Amino acid sequence: MPWIGLGVFKVQDGEEVVNSIKAAIEAGYRSIDTAAIYGNEEGVGRAIAESSVTREELFITTKVWNSNHGYEATLNAFDESMKKLGLDYLDLFLIHWPLPSQDKYVETWKALEKLYKDGRVRAIGVSNFKIHHLEDILANCEIKPMVNQVEYHPRFNQRVLHEFCKKHEIQLEAWSPLMQGGLLEEPILVELAQKYNKSTAQIIIRWDLQTGVVTIPKSTKPHRIVENADVFDFELSQEDMDQIDTLNLDQRMFADPDNFNKI
Repeated sequence: MPWIGLGVFKVQDGEEVVNSIKAAIEAGYRSIDTAAIYGNEEGVGRAIAESSVTREELFITTKVWNSNHGYEATLNAFDESMKKLGLDYLDLFLIHWPLPSQDKYVETWKALEKLYKDGRVRAIGVSNFKIHHLEDILANCEIKPMVNQVEYHPRFNQRVLHEFCKKHEIQLEAWSPLMQGGLLEEPILVELAQKYNKSTAQIIIRWDLQTGVVTIPKSTKPHRIVENADVFDFELSQEDMDQIDTLNLDQRMFADPDNFNKI
C-alpha cells in the first residue's frame, strides 16, 4: 500500500476526477481512494483505463456505503462498484462507517471476508471505526481488518486509537489530513515550513508519514497534487514532531462515528 494517495471526496465525476487522477499518476501517485457515496467511481474507472501506467501498478480503494450494510447488500454493492470502476479486482475495500443505529457492521465484515477469500479484493478494512467497533470485529472475525481509515490531523491525532491499531497490526490511514485547509495558517506549521523550505501542507503530510500513518490528501489542482507528494526529500526532527503534537486538541471536524447514522 503506497504511503501517499489521492483522495477524491467531493471531486466531481467526469472530467474533473479524470484530470485530477491523470495529474496524480503523472506526478508519481499510485494510490487512488474513492467510495460509492462519492458518486465518481465511473470517472475513476475511466482515468484508470486511460492511465499511462498498468493496472498492476495502481492501488485502488473504494468503500461500501451505509445504505448497503448487511451480508448480501454488501456483496451486491461491491459488484456495482466494480462495474462502475471497470475492474477485475480491487486493492482495498472498506466499510465506510460503522453505522451503530443498524449494528450490522460485523455482518458486513463477513461479506468483506468472503470477497477477500474469493480473491476479488487484495485487502479489506474499515473506515471511521473507533476502538470498541474494532473490538467487535476482532471478536467475531476470521480475517482481521488490515486498514482503518479515519479523520487524522494535528488537531486530532487519535493517539490512543493509533496505538490500538499498531498493537493489532491494523494500518492507520488519514483522511482530511490537512483539515480541509484549516491548518495551513497555523503559526507553528508556518514557522516549520519556513525552516524546512516547504509548504505547511508538506509539513503536515511529512508528520503523517513519520508517525507511520498512510495519507490521502485531496486536491484537484495539478500543482498542489505535485506539491503534496514532494515530501520524501526531508525529515522532521523529533523536536519538531513533538512541537506539532502540541497542536492536538482531540478536535474532530466531522461526525463522531458513534452518532453518524446517515443512510
